[in-house]
Amino acid sequence: MSLPVLVLAGSRDGEHDVLAQLGKVSHKALLPVGGQPMLGRVLRVLESMPDLGPITISIETPDRIRDISGQAHVLQSAPSPSESVAEALAKVGTPCLVTTADHALLRPEWISEFLGKTAGCDLAVGVALRETVERDVPTTKRTYIRLADMSFSGCNLFWMGTPQAAEVVELWKRLQKDRKRPLKMARTLGFGTLLRALTGRLDSTALCRRIEVLTGAKIRLVPLSDGQAAVDVDKPSDLTLAEQLLAQRSS
Repeated sequence: MSLPVLVLAGSRDGEHDVLAQLGKVSHKALLPVGGQPMLGRVLRVLESMPDLGPITISIETPDRIRDISGQAHVLQSAPSPSESVAEALAKVGTPCLVTTADHALLRPEWISEFLGKTAGCDLAVGVALRETVERDVPTTKRTYIRLADMSFSGCNLFWMGTPQAAEVVELWKRLQKDRKRPLKMARTLGFGTLLRALTGRLDSTALCRRIEVLTGAKIRLVPLSDGQAAVDVDKPSDLTLAEQLLAQRSS
């Protein structure tokens, strides 16, 4: 059976997004990267893998991508990323693979490596360890999550393996809703977990175990072997870097 795929292409700022303005396009997802809209790049990679599909795209302006969406089903996205995932997941179902339109460097081998390490969990998150990113992309500036046993950056690859994954999305929605109310977020996560995080004593096992207690879902962080997997196009310097890396691939 083919694995359904959800591509998140929404942008809070729409045509006012810095990257959309830089590329003189109506939406960030249409930003040319190496001469091709980055959403188109992501779709071509997904379409090249026979075990993936159908593809669903979530975006707030479906009419903007009609020319490049091909056979993909397009959904109207919700106001926030967590709500968009929740609504799309209700339609797409599980299992499914989730990625983003700004993952312009996406490669089939990253997806294969990631999916090969998801057995036995309800939800998996692709990550790149800091040392891997600094080895493979020494010039990039990424945001790292620091735990006691690892520092990592996300790779915009998510495995929603079972219906229980939806409970993690619901937790995400609650935290996103309370993002300006730290005390309420702390109560949701648990003060003990927050204290260990603040003092550098929270490790990946404890983090996944706490999420399982809150949601009933077994979570796994999946480190990928290529640090480039952590590079998405979220700011102008990312665009420059992505085009440099694509040029190196071509040569």
